[in-house]
Amino acid sequence: MSSVVVVGGTSGLGREVAKHYADAGRTVVLTGRDADRAAAVAAEIGGDTRGVALELAQPESIAGRLADVPAVQHLVLAAIDRDHNTAESYDLKAAAYLVTMKMIGYTEVIHALLPRLSADGSIVLFGGQALNRPYPGSTTISTVNGGVVGMVHTLASELAPIRVNALHPGIIGDSPYWAARPAAVREAAAARTPLGRLVTMDEVTNAVAFLLENAGVNGVNLAIDGGWLLR
Repeated sequence: MSSVVVVGGTSGLGREVAKHYADAGRTVVLTGRDADRAAAVAAEIGGDTRGVALELAQPESIAGRLADVPAVQHLVLAAIDRDHNTAESYDLKAAAYLVTMKMIGYTEVIHALLPRLSADGSIVLFGGQALNRPYPGSTTISTVNGGVVGMVHTLASELAPIRVNALHPGIIGDSPYWAARPAAVREAAAARTPLGRLVTMDEVTNAVAFLLENAGVNGVNLAIDGGWLLR
């Protein structure tokens, strides 16, 4: 059976997606920046799961790192970086890191794995809602997430019949990052959604599986935010 590859699978939403497919009996390859951590998380998840060290911001190394990955049916590009960067105090190194990681690194992973992606395969890229709800310091993140939207459109056309979609989460209430924030911050955000609550990691994982597995969905940028953008 072809594998499921989760880039950025050692923590957060990527880890949940990797676990979802490992629990379903799939062969899973997850990646993280550190080899020991990737191996440890793969062992924790169990099943037929393997960890690979991969640094998206070093795109010239990506093909070699993925050289022994078996045939791929589903590819999830979930690696993110929380850059906070304003025009006034612009950090060139941080901005270049994030742009390289998502715009070039994501694409190079696809390039490296394309010969092993099955014709009925699918790809999901992770963007985010900073594109539609920018905030002071989100310039690089908002711009990169806009780039993800464009990548989905062009890649879905270029790679057909392989399907390409993206997921753009809002605030995920039980994610490690947001769960550590003050309760008042989460409650204020929840009050701005029609649901009256924040989206969960399990709901995001199910959305990823939907985009990967529903053969009629292609070229879609899916927001999962509980209706946050409506208010």
